[in-house]
Amino acid sequence: MKRVEALEARRRALLARCDQQRAEIAYRVARIRPGMQLVQWTRRAPQSAAEHPLAWLAAIASLIIMLRRRKLISWLPWITGMLSLVSRAARLMRLIAQLRTPPPPGSVPD
Repeated sequence: MKRVEALEARRRALLARCDQQRAEIAYRVARIRPGMQLVQWTRRAPQSAAEHPLAWLAAIASLIIMLRRRKLISWLPWITGMLSLVSRAARLMRLIAQLRTPPPPGSVPD
């Protein structure tokens, strides 16, 4: 009977260790995922370049430069303001993502 109890205690200890490892792996994957997404975006096939929003923005900007240089110069303050807002929003989203990631299992006291 003691052997069965010892095996059951060992089983519970192993299950607890598996849960800890699962939480640690989930934390690490959550930290890696945004970087992997960027890698996937940059490694897309050439035919998907037409679907990329930055490609469309570059095409529109080049058309404006070719057709109306004076209008582009008048748009520069607006464009720089929008770029500033976009960069601030990206920083805010990055901060929110960092705050939402769970801490590593060993760093939180019980």
